[in-house]
Amino acid sequence: MIEGRKPQRFHYWDKGSIATIGRNKAVADLKFMHLSGLLAWVAWLFVHIVFLVGFRNRLLVLFQWAWAYFTFNKGARLITRNFQSETRPPA
Repeated sequence: MIEGRKPQRFHYWDKGSIATIGRNKAVADLKFMHLSGLLAWVAWLFVHIVFLVGFRNRLLVLFQWAWAYFTFNKGARLITRNFQSETRPPA
């Protein structure tokens, strides 16, 4: 538009659904096949790396994931709210 050209029409491309459900476990429902287990987990990893913008981002994320995978590091899981136990009236 800045260069005076007409904007191109947006076309959505459904890539399917992929979800991790554990270490080395995932499910993938792609248009052309269904995967589960380790193969679906590797597909999930590949898809997320491929669609990142920039080689440096891909390399950093791949390194961080590999480090977390081989060290069993789950990362920071912070709970910042002070939860008090519920008091319920006697039944």
